Amino acid sequence: MAKSIGGITYKTINGKRYAYYQWMENGKQRSRRVKDEELPSLLAEIEQRKAAKANTTLLTNGLVLCDNGVAYFAGGALAVGMNGVAGLSFKTDVKLGASLKNFSANVLQWKKRDGFERLRDYIFGPSNDRVFILYGLRRTGKTTLIRQLFGEMAPGDLAKAAFVQVNSRNSLADVNADLKILDGAGFKYVFIDEVTMLADFIEGAALFADVFASCGMKIVLSGTDSLGFVFSEDEQLYDRTEMLHTTFIPYREFERVLGLSGIDEYIQYGGTMSMGGCEYNKDRFTFANVKSANEYVDSAIAKNIQHSLKCYQYEGHFRSLKSLYEAGELTNAINRIVEDINHRFTLDVLTRDFRSSDLSLSAKNLRRDRFRPTDILDRVDVNHVREIREYLDLLDLTVDIDVENFGNFNQRERLTTISQPGLRYAQAKALIDSLLLDDAFRSCSLVERKSIAERILNEIKGRMMEEIVLLETKMARPNCRIFKLQFAVGEFDMVVANPENATCEIYEIKHSEVAAKEQHRHLKNVKKCNDTEFRYGTILSKNVIYRGASRVIDEINYLNVEEYLKGLDDNIQKEQT
Repeated sequence: MAKSIGGITYKTINGKRYAYYQWMENGKQRSRRVKDEELPSLLAEIEQRKAAKANTTLLTNGLVLCDNGVAYFAGGALAVGMNGVAGLSFKTDVKLGASLKNFSANVLQWKKRDGFERLRDYIFGPSNDRVFILYGLRRTGKTTLIRQLFGEMAPGDLAKAAFVQVNSRNSLADVNADLKILDGAGFKYVFIDEVTMLADFIEGAALFADVFASCGMKIVLSGTDSLGFVFSEDEQLYDRTEMLHTTFIPYREFERVLGLSGIDEYIQYGGTMSMGGCEYNKDRFTFANVKSANEYVDSAIAKNIQHSLKCYQYEGHFRSLKSLYEAGELTNAINRIVEDINHRFTLDVLTRDFRSSDLSLSAKNLRRDRFRPTDILDRVDVNHVREIREYLDLLDLTVDIDVENFGNFNQRERLTTISQPGLRYAQAKALIDSLLLDDAFRSCSLVERKSIAERILNEIKGRMMEEIVLLETKMARPNCRIFKLQFAVGEFDMVVANPENATCEIYEIKHSEVAAKEQHRHLKNVKKCNDTEFRYGTILSKNVIYRGASRVIDEINYLNVEEYLKGLDDNIQKEQT
């Protein structure tokens, strides 16, 4: 009688969850219900049998298991210890067995990012000839997700898993050779980290889907070179990938995973997953100061773009950026364009929200860098900026929000939001610190300068909170149009319009903790509301998002900003279903 190991599945009947044991016998699938009292012992038996089968697979494929836990290919060609590679046959750094268990030990108690379920579903779901791409900028939790998955694997599955670490000295041929060894030894789950460091990855990425995933191997490719994955998905891996981008970390994950709460905390430090839920020292955050923020832009963003362009189409995709690249100035140009986006945001806050003559006199100095002077922006033309902005959009670092003008429907502007708020705040704060060193403020006392800086930074936080709400709402509600709506006098800070249902919601967004009637005066304006309904559909709700407690005032919903942002998770789930 040929009987497979089988496994446990669950069904919910009339609200109650039941366990079923399923197995293959003589080519037919069998199933029986499992009693509650026998479930634990049956699960343990299944795992023991899976582990035994994994060891048998190793032996069948020419490996000899020794008492010390080391596996050898017959003839000694390969030596793989259960704590890693003990021989030299692998061309890359490969972790196996107990080494993976140690690799995951330190992250088992950390909270998991939202994408963890998608990664797990791919690994343990049915084979579909696809590879899973886990990509995003540095320090956004990619490797941690993989380590957490190793920590949840049953012994039998962990015995069939491998973590492959590549470096710039490796080639695609090296990885191919190692994958053949792993495939021959019966390994089923292979995670390849920093795969875009391979100079020939983009041009040869089809190998992973065509040769290995098509034979049932589950392959996860991860790395920080987001643009390289975008290029490969568009060509070599077209329609053969599942992609999970980790760069955008919404407020709900910032609070749930890192254990930090409050919109101002998110404004100052949001954008990376530094240490996954431990006790935090804010000085160690990526965006704790402008020096670390600038280093992040240089290494995680600018060099990311440059490396991808260098490897793509044999350097044939630089377009008008070729001259900057050949002059060794592309990295610096990208860095300064990101900084310039944030400086322009700061300048807009000052010119719109302040009327101080001192600030007006100093405005011409705002973009002057006292500490890193350069004329690179003078040598960057409109085509350079446009192309670099395209790549920043592809990295999910920048997202544009529409600004519509009710008086002129064809006049449309855009707000450029930054998906890593801590980066914007660090560079804006550094600019304000520089501003207060200007001659116009030399006559002010230290106390006066600090008071001015605090007021300006509070305005910056207010504008950033507005853009965070707009960005996260846009990401969570893809079936709706999210935009600011300007009138001849006044504006709605956010409109959420559903063209299919001919409905909309209107919002004011205030950084205040205090609810006041003047905050919703535009929402109560009959003409503005009638005009909005004529163009965008029936107004379903009128809302003020602020930092105070949720309540209703004069039929206007006052929504706490943290509660609102965390509630967007429900909208994402609705969209997915």
